[in-house]
Amino acid sequence: MTKIVYVDMDGVLVDFESGLDKVGKKMRTKYRGREDEIPRIFSLMEPMPGAIESFKALQTSPKYDAYILSTASWGNSTAWSDKVLWVQQYFGADESTPAYKRLILSHQKHLNAGAILIDDRKKNGADRFEGRLIRFGSKRYPDWRAVRRELGLKLPK
Repeated sequence: MTKIVYVDMDGVLVDFESGLDKVGKKMRTKYRGREDEIPRIFSLMEPMPGAIESFKALQTSPKYDAYILSTASWGNSTAWSDKVLWVQQYFGADESTPAYKRLILSHQKHLNAGAILIDDRKKNGADRFEGRLIRFGSKRYPDWRAVRRELGLKLPK
């Protein structure tokens, strides 16, 4: 039986800071404390090291059924479409790609049934997720290599 695994975007698949590095100082100052509301910010972000390969490994493993479960800023309407475009840019847009129609945007992550949630924070219902929460970026799971080891996925060389 396969286990459903959800993978968060920001701070797990996506390097949020890489997007901030691409906006000007003026924009960062204007949106200080609410950087996720910067228009088009999500379209500027790069993947976290090892993220793309790790999601593909999850999705192709006979043990797991992987989905992307993310929250989009309520105050930034471009965030919703930018996240879809990001997934299409880094995973591809056609039916044969590993993330095709596997993006779920929700402010209530605990409403999704599954075995594992890989998330860097406990916000938006992650703290109430009924399955196992793997805290990406924590001391125990600092990177994708540690997560892959934990889930029994082949490690890249």
